[in-house]
Amino acid sequence: MAPQRVAVWPTPPAGPHALPAHELLAGLGVSADEGLDEDDARGRRAVFGPNRIAARRAVSAPRLLLHQFGGPVACLLGAAAALAFYFGDREAGGAVVAVLAINALIGFVTELKAVRSIEALRALGGRTAHVRRAGRVRAVPAEDLVPGDIVLLDAGDAVSADLRLIEASGLAADESALTGESVATDKNTQPVGPDARLGERVSMLFKGSSVTRGSGVGVVVGTGLATELGRMTQLVLEADAGRSPLERELARLSVQLIWATLAVAAAIAAVGLIGGRDPILMLQSAIALAVAAIPEGLPIVVTLALARGMWRMARQNALIERLSAVETLGATTVILTDKTGTLTENRMTVRRLCMPSGQIEMAADADPAPFRPARDGQAESLLRIAVLCNDAQLDRAGDGGSGDPMEVALLRAGLRAGIGRASVLAGHRLVRKHAFDTMARMMATVHEGREGFLVAVKGAPETVLGACARVIAGQGDVALDETARAEWRDRAGHLGEQGLRVIACAMKTVPRADAAPYDGLVLVGLIGLEDPVRADVPDAIGDCRRAGIRVVMVTGDHAVTARSIGRAAGLSDDAGEAVDGGGIAGLALADPARLRAARIFARVSPSEKLALVRAYQAAGDVVAMTGDGVNDAPALRQADIGVAMGRRGTDVAREAAAMILLDDAFPTIVKAIRQGRIIFGNIRRFVAYLLSCNLSEVIVVGIAVASALPLPVLPLQLLYLNLVTDVFPAFALAMGEGEAGILTRAPRDPKEPILGPAQWVAITLQGGVLAAGTFAALASARWFAFDARQSVTVTFLTLAFGQLWHGFNMRDPRAGVLVNDVTRNGWLWGALVLCGVLLALPPYLGPISHPLHLVPPTATMWAVVLGCSAAPLAVIQAIMTVGRLRGAAGALCRTRKGRRRMG
Repeated sequence: MAPQRVAVWPTPPAGPHALPAHELLAGLGVSADEGLDEDDARGRRAVFGPNRIAARRAVSAPRLLLHQFGGPVACLLGAAAALAFYFGDREAGGAVVAVLAINALIGFVTELKAVRSIEALRALGGRTAHVRRAGRVRAVPAEDLVPGDIVLLDAGDAVSADLRLIEASGLAADESALTGESVATDKNTQPVGPDARLGERVSMLFKGSSVTRGSGVGVVVGTGLATELGRMTQLVLEADAGRSPLERELARLSVQLIWATLAVAAAIAAVGLIGGRDPILMLQSAIALAVAAIPEGLPIVVTLALARGMWRMARQNALIERLSAVETLGATTVILTDKTGTLTENRMTVRRLCMPSGQIEMAADADPAPFRPARDGQAESLLRIAVLCNDAQLDRAGDGGSGDPMEVALLRAGLRAGIGRASVLAGHRLVRKHAFDTMARMMATVHEGREGFLVAVKGAPETVLGACARVIAGQGDVALDETARAEWRDRAGHLGEQGLRVIACAMKTVPRADAAPYDGLVLVGLIGLEDPVRADVPDAIGDCRRAGIRVVMVTGDHAVTARSIGRAAGLSDDAGEAVDGGGIAGLALADPARLRAARIFARVSPSEKLALVRAYQAAGDVVAMTGDGVNDAPALRQADIGVAMGRRGTDVAREAAAMILLDDAFPTIVKAIRQGRIIFGNIRRFVAYLLSCNLSEVIVVGIAVASALPLPVLPLQLLYLNLVTDVFPAFALAMGEGEAGILTRAPRDPKEPILGPAQWVAITLQGGVLAAGTFAALASARWFAFDARQSVTVTFLTLAFGQLWHGFNMRDPRAGVLVNDVTRNGWLWGALVLCGVLLALPPYLGPISHPLHLVPPTATMWAVVLGCSAAPLAVIQAIMTVGRLRGAAGALCRTRKGRRRMG
């Protein structure tokens, strides 16, 4: 057998910032043009390990188990068990310990599953890096970077390893996390002194920093703990964002309930003692009542609801980065969305070439027929400039590519005309690049030519036209006067009105490569590119309109293009007025009503996006905003819900956002908003269920003690009842799919609490009706002359089954009685069957029936139980139906009055 080949390479040398780039590449055994091959990269990863400083600390199972015994509810149960054992009631003490153990086990299993789910979700949002391997550019997980990898970077990219720059064009990086310097550092490829301080190593990019401007290529010289960031700290753990406002509110509610219940329990015990009741029984009743009134399952079910909601959103391509976003989504009132790739397909195609000699229509990319440029060569010159002034790359077949979709489309159009990038660069070697400038709205590349250096420029028509002094002609160049410039602007406007994205191309020849690129240019022509609106966008915008959410398009494109796309997307019938971005600040102060009425903002800069978000928030809106660039990060942070693009978004934008669209599609935002409303509704639903059930128990025991009646429900029965009804039905309600018409309602006020006055009134009413059904069962037991154990069995089962049927009262009041979001919830039906078995069996099982003081029910007893437990359901459903009918009648009257006024 032939010996296995082992790749050998030197360890990255110390002080790469001080070495010339070519020496460093030779030392690392890599070519800048080819990069590493896959076998070499795999071997280096085995030697150097993953490019990771520290992973997010996973929550351990023992820690989660201990967490179940650390809350106030667990402490209350422990105190109850200790008191029971102290007074010699081993039966009660053992029962409380059993309840504590079972509750902890349920909480542990549920929370472990939810936490592992959230940890798995976080893995979906891992970073990638663009590397050159075997001569091709690929996106690989940042964790897989190894020393010697050739990494390509653009503005907005997070730097995932320590890099020595070998190419840089207008490059600057934010290194504040490492140096504390808030001003971005300009970078170049020149080596610096060996003793240069970290902030002075301008030839390096460091892990933990981000590119704020320009583009570059670097070779990896350090990964993982071998980076500067790794040397600074050997253990960098991502700080947990903490509990969301929703979780904090629920925790505060739980504490308030505990103190209120303790006060009520103490008062009931005092009343009983004054009335001459057995002190031991009163103490046990007070403890059991205190435990029974606390919704033990509340934090567990909240965690489950949030985790399941996040998974639902992830399955629909919306990755939630912050838990607080889940609760805010349902309150969104306005969506500020960009155009390209969100409303449109992000599948650019060159459709129109506009030269001095005329216009040429190009067929769609799906048409395989080659394109032949005009004989005068102007179309060929136009495409040649578009191919030269380009950062994208096509694959070898020309079907796919990497880079900006617009630039990929330009390369594809050039290839169809026989102008391949490789062949063009062979005759015009690239010597310098001026990265796209968001202020100038142009980019330029400089190439070696026969008579000097050729400068190729492309950018926004108005800025390129402003930089042009001449225009290409058949027999040379001619002057571009103001009249001709206005005519070209009209041509650009006409293309924009047809829904095309328009760019202008220009060129010039200069004697030096470092000459200023953007003056004295020669206009070559205009290119119109088409990016069709996604087929599902108009329906999604219609859903938003019905949900009371305004959709506003914010784009850097020309106003006429924006209006055309807005019309196709269904923003309005005529797409309305397009407000220029430069007027946002003044309009927000002078005419805020007009600002809020606008549906299109064109030629908007990143700073104007931030001003726009603030203007809407000042008007009381809850704003969701999409963004993909590094300059969008401030606006994404400012928005109530920052939404970053998962495919084309920069790492900086992703870090600033609360939600990431894995498919970059606008309808995904609408789906996420729907899920946000469902999650909030489910949480409100099961919280109301738990509190109303527990309130019924408080009322039953409190009235019995205060009126010297025999206790209808004994302490151990209360503990067992809460163990059953506080867990499974609440879990089932948390799994609800939501009402079908949830997107036809106005957004809720974000300041609205989980339980407002209306919910507290309903909880009090429902708890009282459940308690009344229990006392009705007690009265029936006396009517039928049941003995003491039979009476207790009847009242216990009545209260228990009444709480199970009470789950159907958690439907939306506006929904039907028989068909609604609760009756369609299969989880609830399963919970009812399980709980019904757990409640019906104990009276027939001796080891359980004896401590619970239950006896096997007779047919008459079951009739009382079923009748009295179903009565509260009928009463509450009748009240809800009357309220729904009255609300519908009121709405009809208001509609008729409005019609009369209009008539």
